[in-house]
Amino acid sequence: MQRRDFLKGVIQLSAAATAAGAVVSGFAEENKKNPLMLRPPGALPEEEFIKTCIRCGLCVEACKNRDNKMVLNGKEIDTLFLAAPKDDAPIGTPFFIARTGPCFMCDDIPCMYACPTGALTPKECQNDKGEVAIDYAKMGVAVIDPSSCIAFWGLQCTACYRACPEIDKAITIEWKQNKRTGKHAYRIPIVHEDFCTGCGMCEEACVTEKAAIKIFPREVFLGKVGDRYIKGWSKKDQQRVKNASTKTTTKTPWSTKNPLNNLNEGVNWQ
Repeated sequence: MQRRDFLKGVIQLSAAATAAGAVVSGFAEENKKNPLMLRPPGALPEEEFIKTCIRCGLCVEACKNRDNKMVLNGKEIDTLFLAAPKDDAPIGTPFFIARTGPCFMCDDIPCMYACPTGALTPKECQNDKGEVAIDYAKMGVAVIDPSSCIAFWGLQCTACYRACPEIDKAITIEWKQNKRTGKHAYRIPIVHEDFCTGCGMCEEACVTEKAAIKIFPREVFLGKVGDRYIKGWSKKDQQRVKNASTKTTTKTPWSTKNPLNNLNEGVNWQ
């Protein structure tokens, strides 16, 4: 072998190794969890879901081949897709985009029961009594932007309310007087997260150019009260904290200080 051919071979191998490394690196980067990804009904918490999902695609096939095909604006809608490199999500995992393909809340939840590993499980679609139904799914939660929701302007829009499959439970309408005109009423949509499944039908139905109501994963948007606060009038909330510890620990820099000194910090009393 001539020296020139040898060097040429080394360069080619080096280039191939670099390209392969870039592919592997890209795959690893894409395989990181995306906190804003919406998963099918019954999905485990995101970190567990990524570990448990084997990227088989059976849930997507079950969704595409469901009996109750959905058509919007004359076009048949597919809800679930498998993430590709361009989707900025763990490659091969199922997801949906509420604005263009919401979950249509199939009663038999075919995508969930098609999962062979438990990444989608009935345990994530059940109520306190252990009853399993699509109504108890927690794919996400709807969040309204009051500045762009035209109902908050006083215009009579109830598109998200009417599209909601849990109407009058997940979304209700609150009537308020329009003091600007003195003659009209605001019809304000209110989301109740306890009943919202995160299906996304409200986001798909929103009439604004960019949806004023959007679905976010529940762990991203919802806060957590903890064990220190309780609704004294609610037996269910009392049950939530029945095993809570009575011991308290310092959680913030402010709680280490004397309350009066903390409140008056920075105040110059004359």
